[in-house]
Amino acid sequence: MEFDAEKLRREFGASDRKRDAGLTTPDNIRRYDNIAYGEYGRYNLLDIYHTKDATSPQKTIIDIHGGGWTYGDKDVYQYYCMDMAQRGFTVVNFSYRLSPEDPFPAALEDINAVFTWVSENAGTYNIDLDRICVTGDSAGAQLASQYLTLLTNSAYRRLFSMQIPYDRITVKAAALNCGCYDMKERMADQKDAPFMAYIDRALTNDRELTLEQIDVVKYITADFPPAYIMTSQYDFLKDYARPMYDLLKAKGIECEWKLYGRAEDLYMGHVFHLNQRLEEAKICNDDECRFFDEILNAIGE
Repeated sequence: MEFDAEKLRREFGASDRKRDAGLTTPDNIRRYDNIAYGEYGRYNLLDIYHTKDATSPQKTIIDIHGGGWTYGDKDVYQYYCMDMAQRGFTVVNFSYRLSPEDPFPAALEDINAVFTWVSENAGTYNIDLDRICVTGDSAGAQLASQYLTLLTNSAYRRLFSMQIPYDRITVKAAALNCGCYDMKERMADQKDAPFMAYIDRALTNDRELTLEQIDVVKYITADFPPAYIMTSQYDFLKDYARPMYDLLKAKGIECEWKLYGRAEDLYMGHVFHLNQRLEEAKICNDDECRFFDEILNAIGE
């Protein structure tokens, strides 16, 4: 399937620059920029944000950015992540290697390196390892659901060669935003050119293993963390949200599902929650942090 990665990057980049034009770092945010967490240069850098009055380990969000496995980095997500930090969280915002130059499972390997780094450096950056939450949107939501399954299912871990720090870091809650989750089904209809470019090399090298590795929903268990699953009226991946919610509910996992926007709100498209100028984004991000707080508070009782 023909796929023009550079065209996607140009188009997504132009849209994101327009969305974030004029935004700056809030006065009350302390940021630690360009911390190396791995060996792949600019693709293995992370930022950490928290409010300036944070002086001890606090509840923490690790965000996994979207971009069709092909586009994006921590700079594109800095304003969203700093906005989440305004709600009382330390936020880890990172870049990872992109397809097609670095296809599956490079992004997962980098996510694993971030979680390993966090488990080893939490005390330096006001990160509370007992109160870790995860956010991910679009392809980042798919990657989040996959990595959370790696953390919580030993049978799934055995399909990969990575050393997962499942005994050192436990995710207490997650928000899966505008994502796709049943990737074996999505691959079958051959409509997602970025995803096919992302996994094509792995399929060529070992088709049977790769098909099993991408069948994430098969390996989700009751140990998957509580999840807030959202979409919007004009999200092109809207149809994936409710089935994921139903799957988690059937497993006995605490979760919420929310469709944002009205039929007349044509601007309520894919990953609307990243737009700092949208009132609906503020509402959504408040809702997700409220969900995180409810889960974390219940654990602490």
